[in-house]
Amino acid sequence: MHGPALSGWLLAALCAVTGAYCLLRMRACAGEERRAAGGEAVMGFGMAFMALPAAVLTPPGWSWAVYAAVFGATALHGLVAVRHGGHHPHHLVSSLAMVYMAVAMAAPGTAGAHMGHAAAGAGGIPVLTGGLLLYYAVYVLRTGAGLVPAAAAAGGPVNGPAGGPAPGGGPVGTGGPEMTLACRLSMALGMVAMLVAL
Repeated sequence: MHGPALSGWLLAALCAVTGAYCLLRMRACAGEERRAAGGEAVMGFGMAFMALPAAVLTPPGWSWAVYAAVFGATALHGLVAVRHGGHHPHHLVSSLAMVYMAVAMAAPGTAGAHMGHAAAGAGGIPVLTGGLLLYYAVYVLRTGAGLVPAAAAAGGPVNGPAGGPAPGGGPVGTGGPEMTLACRLSMALGMVAMLVAL
């Protein structure tokens, strides 16, 4: 996340584009899917902010308390939604992971968000960081496997009838459920990168 500036820029761009896509998705869907897209947009833009290289932005120390409060609120909202049968539990885990990273970056002994990652052991609890890394690695593998079309895995054609698009697309202008999964996969990969740097 805060090693070479290029990797920070690439991660920030990926997360910002993902957040923008989620905002577009909000316009095309309703109900629980719309709320999920909104939560993912907040997550994408939050991750983009965290990934900015230190040369561009070194936020003040109090900004991590604001960060923790925002993602703490999204975690509480996610917990209530999970208890009522809605919302994806992954969103709750992601919000809690963002709170954890914000608290770790604000901890005494770290030089702030962007410079604190330069030294080994700059922040975080190794066991918790390792657990989150394991969770996101499994999530990435599972989601990535879900993006492989069944026909392609069996060696058959991926296109639908008469060479048209494969069936099962989502709302017009959002790219379908595959794009939603690709967005979630992108954010999970970003989370792996940020946790490794923690």
